Amino acid sequence: MNKLRNSDALRRLFMLATAGVLCAFETAVVIYIMNRYYNTGFRTMLYFRGHLLMSGIYMVMLIFLGRVFGGLLVGVRKNGEVLFSHFFTTLFANCAFYVLLMLLSLTFPDPRALGAGFLIQLAVAFSFISLMGSWYRRTFRPYDVLLVYGSEAVDDLMPKLDTRRDQFNIVDRVNAEDGMRAVMDAIDRNNTVMLVDISAELRNKIFKYCYENSKRIYVTPKISDIILNGSAPVHLFDTPLLLTEGNPFEYEERVIKRAWDILFSLLLIILLSPVLLITAIAIKIADGGPVFYRQIRCTKNADEFEILKFRSMVVDAEKKGKAMLATENDPRITPVGRVIRKLRIDELPQLINVLKGDMSFVGPRPERPEFIQKYMEEMPEFSYRMKVRAGITGYAQLYGKYNTKPYDKLKLDLYYIEQFSLGLDIKLMILTFKILFTKESTEGTSERIEA
Repeated sequence: MNKLRNSDALRRLFMLATAGVLCAFETAVVIYIMNRYYNTGFRTMLYFRGHLLMSGIYMVMLIFLGRVFGGLLVGVRKNGEVLFSHFFTTLFANCAFYVLLMLLSLTFPDPRALGAGFLIQLAVAFSFISLMGSWYRRTFRPYDVLLVYGSEAVDDLMPKLDTRRDQFNIVDRVNAEDGMRAVMDAIDRNNTVMLVDISAELRNKIFKYCYENSKRIYVTPKISDIILNGSAPVHLFDTPLLLTEGNPFEYEERVIKRAWDILFSLLLIILLSPVLLITAIAIKIADGGPVFYRQIRCTKNADEFEILKFRSMVVDAEKKGKAMLATENDPRITPVGRVIRKLRIDELPQLINVLKGDMSFVGPRPERPEFIQKYMEEMPEFSYRMKVRAGITGYAQLYGKYNTKPYDKLKLDLYYIEQFSLGLDIKLMILTFKILFTKESTEGTSERIEA
C-alpha cells in the first residue's frame, strides 16, 4: 500500500511539475513579446510590477483553459489528445491576451508578433509534451485493477478499458454474486477496485470494505448517486441530511441563464449573419428545395417545439414520415449538406430557437417525441432530463459519443443538471469549439438522428 501511495504522489508531482513548466515557458514567451513589441504602444508603459500582473493574468488564463480542454494533463491522457487539447488551450489564451493588449493600447495592435510567439509556444510545448508523456508511460505502470461486477454483463465496458491500457490493467475479475467471501479475498489481493453494475445493498458492503482497507475505488454511479451528488448538506441539530429539490435550478440561476442565452444568441446571430446568408443561398442554389429543415422536438416539461436546422439531406429524406437514423456516408446527404454537417454549420439556425426560448445554449439534447416515448418505456427516469430546457450543446454531447447508450447519456445529462453553474455552462461552451474539430463529433453512425 505504501508503494501505491508513493506512486500516486509521484504521479501528481509529475503532473504539477510538467504543467508548471509549460505554463511558465509560455507565459515567458508572451511577456517577452509584449515588452518587446507592444509595451511602447500602451497608453501607460508597463514596468516590473506591470509585467508581474500581466504574467499572473496570462498564467491564470492558461491554467483555467488547461483545465477546460485538458491541455495540461501530460501522461494522464494519450500524447495525441494532450497535444490537440493544448493547441486550443494556448490559442484561446493568446486570443484573450490580444484583447487585453487592445484594451491597454486602445488600438488594434499588429498581431503578427503574438502569432509568431504562438508558433514558438506550440513547437516547444509539443516537443515537451511528447517527450514527457512517453517518459511518464515508461516510468509509471498502469493501475492493476480488480473488476467487481454484478448480474449485468460488463462486455460494453471492456472495449473502453482496452483503449486506456496505459491507465488500467484488468488483472482480476469477480462476480459480486459469488458471495462476500470471494469478493473480499479478491479485494485483499489488489489495490485498485472497479465496481460495475452492482445492486445498491451489495455495493454498499463492498464499498465499505474497500474504504476500510484503503483501496483505490472506481464506481459506475447509479442515477440516484448522480442526483445526490448535487445535493446540499443540511444539519438537523446533530443529524446530517442531504437536500435535493425537484426543480434543479434556483430562481436566480434560471434568470441568469436565460439572460445569458438571449444576449449571447443575439450577438452570435449578428456576427454570423454572413455565414448564415451564404449557407442559405448555397442550399437553395444546389437543388431549389427549402433552406431550413424543421422537426418537432421536446424541451422542458416535454413541451414540443419546432427545431430549425439548415437542410443537409434531400427533400424527401423521410418519405414515409417516420424517424430514420442517418448513417456514415448516408446517400440522402447532399454535397452541400456534407460540408455544413462537417463544419457543424447546419446547427446554427438553432440560435433562433435559443433566442425564442425553446432551447438554451447548454442542456440535454432535444429528442423527438417518438424516441422519448420509446426511451421512457425502457427507462422511466428519462423524464428527469426534461426538468430543464434542451440545449444546443451539453454534457452528454461533449463527453458521450453517438454510440453511447441512452442510459449512459441520461447519466451525463443528469450530472450536468445537478452540477449546474454559469461557470460550468461557459466551460462547456468553450469545450464545444474543441469538439467541433474532433472526428467523432462529426462522423455519422447508427445513432445520429436525421435533422
